[in-house]
Amino acid sequence: MGGVAHPGGDVVVIVAFDQVQLLDVAGPLEVFTAANRCAGPRYDVRVVSPDGHDTVTSCGLRICVDASLEELPERPHTLVVPGRRDWRRATADAGLVSLVAALAARTRRVTSVCAGAFVLAHTGALDGRRATTHWELASQLASAYPGVRVEPDLLFVRDRHLVTSAGVTAGIDMALALVEEDHGADVARDVARQLVVFMARPGGQSQFSVRMTPPSRHPLVRRVMDVITADPSVPSGMDALAAGAGISTRHLNRLFRQETGMTPGRYVDAVRLEAAKALLSSGTATVGEVARQAGFGSPEAMRRLFQNTFGVSPTVYRARFRSTSASA
Repeated sequence: MGGVAHPGGDVVVIVAFDQVQLLDVAGPLEVFTAANRCAGPRYDVRVVSPDGHDTVTSCGLRICVDASLEELPERPHTLVVPGRRDWRRATADAGLVSLVAALAARTRRVTSVCAGAFVLAHTGALDGRRATTHWELASQLASAYPGVRVEPDLLFVRDRHLVTSAGVTAGIDMALALVEEDHGADVARDVARQLVVFMARPGGQSQFSVRMTPPSRHPLVRRVMDVITADPSVPSGMDALAAGAGISTRHLNRLFRQETGMTPGRYVDAVRLEAAKALLSSGTATVGEVARQAGFGSPEAMRRLFQNTFGVSPTVYRARFRSTSASA
């Protein structure tokens, strides 16, 4: 597996390294390759590695390297930095960080997939910028690199020439958006049809998690999280939650952001959404009854949050997810 060379096209550089997640590399690579098939050669995709040697992915598949840093043009068009689940190993790899830093400094558009955001952040490229990563890693990114403004629920985030995407397959969403930016919606739509994926996937990362963040190690934050998840129907305004934890509302907000990458209010919404999803997909209660049991003030409040988060109403969600059949 390697890149697809089309001399004269916009050069896309994908960084590969040992134990990289295969789909972080293959997803964007397939999108750019499909764009070439749809519209003629437009992307010249090159795969590089820190030492110039082939690499082995997390699933054991070998990736062939196409070029060295010296063989790349002075100003590549797009850089894609994939990730590995153990991001600390990646950021401790001096050769990898050095390669990414050198490429980021000279590439017109810099992107990352999943935990690749940690490598970009380690180079300083994301300081003062908005960014995202896999929802399970968002709080770790915010904690390890406080200069980065982490958006934990978005599938991808653009901040000027920097584009970061969420977990694994979100690299496909991001790459489609880049193709649309470069060559228009018609080409991107053709690519999406070929790959049988959404042109623009509805909803954010919260649709994929049962509990959007891992339990906090901070005892006060953990206590508040437990109160919320124990019964999402219990009234849980910020003042009441803070009082229950014995701290000020401002201090609770600060601690919660620091530990989870989101506000307490966002966490309350996420837990109530999870409760509502479970009730809708497994029971026969009406939408109004589900809204009450899940802690929403009204069915309309639940409908608004469903629409904003998943891009569908609770009724449509129930119709889609009560069965795994494609016709459901």
